[in-house]
Amino acid sequence: MIPHPALPRGPLDSVTVTADRPSRDLLTLRYRAIGAIDAVLWPAPADPAFADNLWQHSCFEAFIAPGEGDDYTELNASPSGRWAIYEFHGYRAGMRNSQTAHYENEGWRMTPDTAELTVSLTLPLLADGAVWQVGLTAVIEAKDGSKSFWALAHPTDTSEVPDFHNRDCFTADLAAPTAA
Repeated sequence: MIPHPALPRGPLDSVTVTADRPSRDLLTLRYRAIGAIDAVLWPAPADPAFADNLWQHSCFEAFIAPGEGDDYTELNASPSGRWAIYEFHGYRAGMRNSQTAHYENEGWRMTPDTAELTVSLTLPLLADGAVWQVGLTAVIEAKDGSKSFWALAHPTDTSEVPDFHNRDCFTADLAAPTAA
């Protein structure tokens, strides 16, 4: 991923993500942050549960569209163990908590120079999409209070402000597996 060009990079050298769609309704993500991990303000561990506003602190995200239409799903995955899944009818429109998606935190670990979060997301409402268009992003809050915003791509028409909901950020295509 690349940091937003108009904002500070923060204490990290890189943020990468590996995305896989092993079945028609399943997305697995492994986020990896490399750099001055101790300079990042990571959320404190919490019981796994839904929580709003996770994006206001260090958080890993995914935006998934079925490929056709304006609908999309947003995942916020906090290293704390908290998560949120929202569904939209269009660009920032009709936001509602997902009643069908299932989230699983498969592990959070840190070393002095690496932090890694692995999650899986079951999306039954998107299972019919042959190709998902995906935006993979991260918000990283430094201990000094600054934030960096990482994405596969940033919209060129809003260069001063990060906007992960902009479909220009949905640059990864994940095809459904084919029957063998």
